[in-house]
Amino acid sequence: MDTKDIQKLIDFIAQSGLDEVSIETNELKLSVKRFGQAPVLAAQPVAQPTVQAALPAAQPAVSAATPPSAPKADTSNYLTIKSPMIGTFYRSAGPDAESFVEIGDEVKPGKTVCIIEAMKLFNEIESEVAGRIVKVLVENATPVEYDQPLFLVEPI
Repeated sequence: MDTKDIQKLIDFIAQSGLDEVSIETNELKLSVKRFGQAPVLAAQPVAQPTVQAALPAAQPAVSAATPPSAPKADTSNYLTIKSPMIGTFYRSAGPDAESFVEIGDEVKPGKTVCIIEAMKLFNEIESEVAGRIVKVLVENATPVEYDQPLFLVEPI
């Protein structure tokens, strides 16, 4: 079973009413459980989802300190590049390498914008939209969830 098969299984669980699926073969034992909106691999530590839940809650508090109408109006016009899988987000191919994209860079469909490491496999994530990167929503080397926004893109 490769990463794409696992991602298909996670997508299936996300769209179905199932809360838990376990698969066991001679080579692999996989258990996927749904907690809230997004499915989470059971092998992940419990602390990671807690941290993920705390980060989005902290961001609105920060934006509430700024004028509330400006961020809402600005972000509504932007497209979002989202994580297609659960894993660890990396902005570059290596610690000393340049980031795939920076704020202000133009992206086209098919351009690699980041890497997500899942189960020791490094998956290049490509943009599905055309535009200009206006914000990177995730810190380098941090865990991301399925369908979590990674970048805000201004259409051009």
